[in-house]
Amino acid sequence: MNILINNNKTNMKVLILCTGNSCRSQMAHGFLKSFDSSIEVYSAGTEPAKQVNQTAVKVMKEAGVDISHHTPKMVDQYLKEEWDYVITVCDHANETCPAFLGKVKHRLHMGFEDPSHATGTDEFIWSEFIRVRDEIKAGFCKFYVEQIKPQL
Repeated sequence: MNILINNNKTNMKVLILCTGNSCRSQMAHGFLKSFDSSIEVYSAGTEPAKQVNQTAVKVMKEAGVDISHHTPKMVDQYLKEEWDYVITVCDHANETCPAFLGKVKHRLHMGFEDPSHATGTDEFIWSEFIRVRDEIKAGFCKFYVEQIKPQL
């Protein structure tokens, strides 16, 4: 599915949270930014990993989105900022999400399974990353079309 890029100037700010900020939140970040380059998109974790999951980087590249330059960040650095949306993409981050001192207009939870926990053959693990990637793309596309785009 192709989304038309909106070149309007906007101050729409979205923060996507996960526990490690290495896989699901990074994929969601990449997709949302690819749908509309005018949105300020950030992602962070409650317990950030040292680097982005390399399989996530590969499956996103296969989908035409480059997240190889992304780095996991700690959610604490974003707590005092104002956000249009703060979205958790894993249950643990949703349950342990800190209180934001800044203004948050909308707080949402869109849960996705963690493909980095998949076990089995290389083919099965790869298929889990693709499945979750595609679920994230569909979920964030729907979110963009139904909630963000009408506000721009």
